[in-house]
Amino acid sequence: MKIAAVQHDVVWEDRDANHARLAPMIAGAAGAGARLVVLTEMFSTGFSLDAARIAEDADGPSSCFLVEQAELHGVWVCGSVPERAPGAPTTAKPFNTLVLAGPDRTVHRYRKIHPFTYAGEDKHYDAGRDFVTVDIEGLRVSLFVCYDLRFADEFWALARATDVYVVVANWPESRRRHWMALLQARAIENQAYVIGANRVGEGGGLTYSGDSRIVDPTGGLLATASRREAVLVTEVEASVVAETRDRFPFLQDRR
Repeated sequence: MKIAAVQHDVVWEDRDANHARLAPMIAGAAGAGARLVVLTEMFSTGFSLDAARIAEDADGPSSCFLVEQAELHGVWVCGSVPERAPGAPTTAKPFNTLVLAGPDRTVHRYRKIHPFTYAGEDKHYDAGRDFVTVDIEGLRVSLFVCYDLRFADEFWALARATDVYVVVANWPESRRRHWMALLQARAIENQAYVIGANRVGEGGGLTYSGDSRIVDPTGGLLATASRREAVLVTEVEASVVAETRDRFPFLQDRR
């Protein structure tokens, strides 16, 4: 199955502009044969901490955009959204939610477990508690958001039931070496593909270099991009994960 990582710029807190920017990029990825199209963290607003103002309901414009694009192109599309829990009071903190939409309008949600306390995300967004793994056309795909990447134990916990980890991010240029190294480390440790989709451009006073990449189960780089908008499309196969784990049975020694 082909998966696309969309490395894109974000117009700060302008949903309409970002949806207009992304629609043709999603169409291009689908046209190239991708069955899963991965956008970035907070793809429609940028990594804004003005959560009370930008947060959406579960049927808000950003989630609806993902659902509509998935249905339009007959593919799976995901990206993270500042989203309120259903029925939550307006005073409650929203979640940084990775929304995965299927071609039949099915929706799965992963709430970022680790808000980025270094930047104060925890003061504006609540922490999720549950892992999410979804079977997408025979691939077991586990969902994570940005700062989660630093917590190896959570990737380990899902390894035996995962073929592909998806990590969407707004990871700043100043720590780009960490991003690139950790994506490869998570792939090597867990003998699974890792799809890292990060934004480019500037927003909220930070610069983003992208460095999106698709990593194979041995840590090899299948596709990379830096500093400019790009759509990475690569074939991934569950059989490659199984073969890698059979050849190097390291996971069985994990305690």
